[in-house]
Parts: sequence; structure tokens; C-alpha cells
Amino acid sequence: MSTITVLTLVPDDCDRLPKCLESVRWADDLFCVVDARASEGTLALVRQFTDHAVVHEYVNAAAQRNWALPKIKTEWTLVLDADEWVSEPLAACIKKTIAEAGSSDGYDILRHSYFLGKLIRHCGWHRDYNLRLFRTEKGRYLDKRVHSKVVIDGKVAKINEVMYHDTYRTFDEFFNTFQRFTTWGAQDAFEQGKRAGMHDILLRPIQRFLKMYLWRLGFLDGYHGAVLCGLSSFSVFTKYAKLWQLRCEKKNSVKND
Repeated sequence: MSTITVLTLVPDDCDRLPKCLESVRWADDLFCVVDARASEGTLALVRQFTDHAVVHEYVNAAAQRNWALPKIKTEWTLVLDADEWVSEPLAACIKKTIAEAGSSDGYDILRHSYFLGKLIRHCGWHRDYNLRLFRTEKGRYLDKRVHSKVVIDGKVAKINEVMYHDTYRTFDEFFNTFQRFTTWGAQDAFEQGKRAGMHDILLRPIQRFLKMYLWRLGFLDGYHGAVLCGLSSFSVFTKYAKLWQLRCEKKNSVKND
């Protein structure tokens, strides 16, 4: 009989966590890796759902998950963020999938996300697939600070039942994440030897906005769509501006040596 662990990284601010863990009570194990900076209250909340909770210093999501994966003993792993939850149809589909003899080694799962309290139905968010279900021994995350993906040693398929993501509820939440992700994204690009040209700084943000707002029908999401597309464009601009800054700092350092 196939068994499954749900792996969840728990930050300090985790008011969405109960809905997340409640949606996967059916799993064989709930493995929560709690940020070392989290409060005792956060740890107590986690232990209302599972005894399998470990405190570990957070560097980035990929490093945290790669640290946790070798400790999982079940055949399958489902990775779920603390602000995500599994729908009942998806739960039924996962149970059926892992029980089948001819299952693939990993599965991209369709995710629908909320932004400022509204479910976004366009902007490209309506077809957001994430590889979250995989045979534990077959998966490992790329060594990246941000937007790291799990690489599967084997066959990957898709699941069209939906998981939900309660993303940014306020602008403060958005900009807290924005600062980290644009900095990490710039650092990853810098370490890969990439440069930020005028095309990256000026045109890429415009292209992102047009792609989300027009080509992917973000205008049909009303004000929420317009704001989301604008912020996404600004994120692209900021990432490449920070990459440009890193290059400038390196040049100045070389000149001063």
C-alpha cells in the first residue's frame, strides 16, 4: 500500500496554516519544518495537527526542503506551502493516483490563487501548474534562492484537480515578499553570470505587463487584475535593477583593489 507525507514549511506568521493542514489530515504523515525564528505559539499551533514538527534554520525554501526530504520515510511526498490547501477532488485524485501501479514519478498540480482576497481567473494564474507530488526518492530541488523547482528522476504527468493558494492579502504582505524575492532573484542571476541590459530594465517589465494584462486577459479580473499585473511588472523591473546594481558594485570593487 502506497504511503504519503505532506511536507510543509512553516514561517512565523502562519494564520493560514490551520486550513492548509486540515485539508490533508488524510495523509499518512504531516511533516512540518518550522522556521527557527518562529514563536512558541506557532510551534504550539503546528502540534495541534501533528507531532512530526522540527525546528530548523531557514535559508531559503529549496534548501529547507532538500534538508527535509531525506528524512521522509513514505514512498510519496506532497509539498504544500502554509498558505495553500488541497481541494476535496484533488485529495481524492491524489489517493487514487498513488495507489495505481502505473503511476508516474512526479505530478504537476493545477493551482488557483487569490490576490487581495479575490480569486484570480486570468493573468496566467488560471493555468499555474506546480510539481508538488512525487516519489520521495525521485525528487530534489534545484539550488536556487527563489522559485526553485523540484527535479524528478523519471516520468512527470499532470493533475488537473485544483489546489488553492491564498497569496498576498495586503500590500504589506506583497512588499515584504517582494523585497526578498527580487534580491534573491538578482543574486541567483548574478551568480550565473547574467547581466542587466537596457532591454531587461526597460522592456522586460512592459512585456510582462502586456503578457499578463492583454494576452492572458488580466483585464477581465478588473481592478485586481490591473494591480496584480502592474506589481508583477514592477517586480521584474526591480529584479533587473538590483542585478545591475550588483554588477556596478563588482566593477567598483575591482577598481578599488
